[in-house]
Amino acid sequence: MIRSFVAAIAGALFLAVAAHKSEAQGPETGALQTILQENADLVANASRQTVQEVLDVLVASDLPEVPDFLATWNTRELYQRQSDGLFVYVEDPDADPLTLLDISTGEVVGTATSREVDQLRPNRGVQGVIAATLVQFRLTSDDPEDRLAALASIESDPEESHLALLRDLVETEEDGRVRRRAEALLPALVIAFADADEPRVEAIRSLAGNVSLSARATLNPLLSTQVRISEALPEGENIARELRPGTDALSREDAYAMLVEDGLATPLIPRRTRADTLAANIVDGAAGGVPVETLNTEEARDRAYATLVEAGQADPAPTEAEIDAALDAHVFYEVYREDSAAVTDAARATLDGIETRVAFYRFLDLSLDGLSLASIYFLAAIGLAITFGVMGVINMAHGEFIMLGAYTGYVVQSVVANETLSIAIAIPLAFAVTFAAGVAMERLVIRWLYHRPLETLLATFGISIALQQIIRLIFGALTQPLSPPDWLAGSVSLNDVVSISSIRIAIFLLGAVFFVLLWLILNRTRLGLEVRAVTQNPKMAASMGINPDRINMLTFGLGSGIAGIAGVAIGLFAQVVPDLGQNYIVQSFMTVVVGGVGNIFGTLVGAFMIGSLQKAIEFMNPSNTLAAQTYMILFVILFIQFRPRGIIALRGRAAGD
Repeated sequence: MIRSFVAAIAGALFLAVAAHKSEAQGPETGALQTILQENADLVANASRQTVQEVLDVLVASDLPEVPDFLATWNTRELYQRQSDGLFVYVEDPDADPLTLLDISTGEVVGTATSREVDQLRPNRGVQGVIAATLVQFRLTSDDPEDRLAALASIESDPEESHLALLRDLVETEEDGRVRRRAEALLPALVIAFADADEPRVEAIRSLAGNVSLSARATLNPLLSTQVRISEALPEGENIARELRPGTDALSREDAYAMLVEDGLATPLIPRRTRADTLAANIVDGAAGGVPVETLNTEEARDRAYATLVEAGQADPAPTEAEIDAALDAHVFYEVYREDSAAVTDAARATLDGIETRVAFYRFLDLSLDGLSLASIYFLAAIGLAITFGVMGVINMAHGEFIMLGAYTGYVVQSVVANETLSIAIAIPLAFAVTFAAGVAMERLVIRWLYHRPLETLLATFGISIALQQIIRLIFGALTQPLSPPDWLAGSVSLNDVVSISSIRIAIFLLGAVFFVLLWLILNRTRLGLEVRAVTQNPKMAASMGINPDRINMLTFGLGSGIAGIAGVAIGLFAQVVPDLGQNYIVQSFMTVVVGGVGNIFGTLVGAFMIGSLQKAIEFMNPSNTLAAQTYMILFVILFIQFRPRGIIALRGRAAGD
């Protein structure tokens, strides 16, 4: 009985002590909360100098919830309850009251008003230190995207501690994308943070031939310089070059201004200041003993001013001889901000090689731009080459057939939502619409004006204006969207210098396809045989049973239909407006005339010449594209003077025989 009583008393005392201890400790806490409570003041009042101590403890803990905690803290979403100092997350910061969540489990631990909790707001310095610590967690993440994000963070804000982490990642990484990104980033960190020159020089040389912007951005700071002045070239400094005052590198005025700024020479007195000083010291009609009426030369004013300086009435001004003496007494030179000559020598040699490659790739990029523009001009002009070459008709409405094709694509796309399917439907439909429009135009107007070029030009010009106004009445004057499919929305990049849009590539391929098709039609079909016969000698063709009238109609329709397809292609990257065709009619005629009327090979060569030359002119004068158009017209005028029939001329009616 006594033993049972004693046991009961002991149990009661134990429960009382446990309850008291539990009450003193507050709510149950996890391992992360325990660490934070032990460093509560450092967390709540973190500074750039003290936060690393807490971060080291958290990293050493190896707790899985630490990365999420650091990310939350860094984004200022960490709170501390005032009543017991508990660190918590908040479910909805805008709610009232706030729902508090455990930092380890995410479970609800209570509610509180905004006055009962403190939101921890680390400053930018603390955020930077936390972000640097987060990098090592992301680099060891199982998700490759997290590791890529960590590498992007390193690239934007590299630190010395990242170098060892990056080296370890390069050795152990299995994902190809992450490994390539890490290998590309590693040289920059080695160059920036390695202790010895040898690994830095090796890292610099590893960038040889790398034309990426990041590689050049890594090397350029190594070659940055600052101008210094001394009485003689110092020894032990990494000097880039000596500067001679009075040369392009350093003007005489700038050199002397630097001496004045460093307190090594007497400041210059501006002429205006001298004149004001003389005016303020005129006594009895003279300034500095020189009569005012004689102060009409610089020499007289200098003499008067010198007198005032001797009398202490003006600040001294250096003479030309004194300026020369001050410049001769000092050496001006550029010194690298990088102390190691071995590093700057390697950087200079590597960067020179890169710049040579960049120049080559810029030429290649310019050539691709010219080829891309040539393919657009070829596609726009090939229909005109057929009608103009076979029929001798100057069709000023050819640009409007291009515009009709673009609007056909817009109408189809407004009905068929899928971009790929809509373009596939629009291409043959645009051909059909513009083919029919071309046949109608030939039957109703052109056929009555053969061998009357002036009347044909005026009639087709009037038709072009009418077509523009009709489209403007139907669709309005605003730009209409013709969106390319997603697989045509991007670009193909060889490197950071050379790239070409996917649409331009598609247009080039489309132009190549049409070139082959037209060549096959003109050289491997009966229609082509009849077209060539009518082109060479229409009267002889008629005597052989060929109907020139029918051939003219089909030829005009074919040329107009191809213009419609060109309109769909051009509308994918140009603005679809009623005057779209006017932007290509002049280039189309130039392409046909330069290449050779009525010859698709000539049209191809002419398009390449016009496109390449225009891009070259735009490259030399990029701020004025109108000038490029003007120069192109002048070039065509001069070219025609020496070769009026074009590069590849046909004989027969198209050549004027």
